[in-house]
Amino acid sequence: MLYQFIICFIAGIGAGLGTGFAGMSAAAVISPMLITFLDMPAYEAVGIALASDVLASAVSAYTYGKNRNLDVRNGLVMMVAVLLFTMVGSYAASRVPNTTMGSFSVFMTLILGIKFIVKPVMTTKEAMQSVSRKKRVAQSIASGVVVGFICGFIGAGGGMMMLLILTSVLGYELKTAVGTSVFIMTFTALTGAASHFAIGGMPDLWSLLFCIVSTLLWALIAARFANKASPVVLNRATGVVLVVLGAAILVVNYL
Repeated sequence: MLYQFIICFIAGIGAGLGTGFAGMSAAAVISPMLITFLDMPAYEAVGIALASDVLASAVSAYTYGKNRNLDVRNGLVMMVAVLLFTMVGSYAASRVPNTTMGSFSVFMTLILGIKFIVKPVMTTKEAMQSVSRKKRVAQSIASGVVVGFICGFIGAGGGMMMLLILTSVLGYELKTAVGTSVFIMTFTALTGAASHFAIGGMPDLWSLLFCIVSTLLWALIAARFANKASPVVLNRATGVVLVVLGAAILVVNYL
């Protein structure tokens, strides 16, 4: 039990920091940890990770929203498309081998982390709001389809892909991108977790509880820090967190 708690707590630290700083899905960290150190089936591990995402993303979204770094209106448009295709991706994931799940999110985490360090997102809210409503809606729907399938299939909540799309395609400034991402992820993670549990059954309850509590705690700490940081500091902190987490996950998975 102690060993199980330690693994889940450490996984929750990485997952919470990733969620609060960068809108990263808990699944990108928790899944490989549970699979590697607790010998848990991948599908069950992803379900636990998605469940851990729900409260962590919700408390992060609340923190970003309280600081006016959340775009609810456009986030809802993307969320509808994401929710629909999360279920499609979750069903597809149940039909593939364990080893094919999670690889994409590992490399996306590393690449995006390096991007934030080398080329920070310095878009202002004024520039972000200059995009026409019609164009933003069309982009949000198309992006939501892609992100939703990724969320359900690899259990990554689409966090990294969503953050990349919000900053690079939709032109969001970083804090609003992260806030909107965790807002959407609250619902996509809930849908993904429900789909995984419905298809694969309930997971180990102790692992589920330990991961949820640890991820929630560290996501709250990270979100509060991120909303007080300057854009330059936040970009660098986010980049460092993502690179470290990505490297750690890579080591756990492949070495």
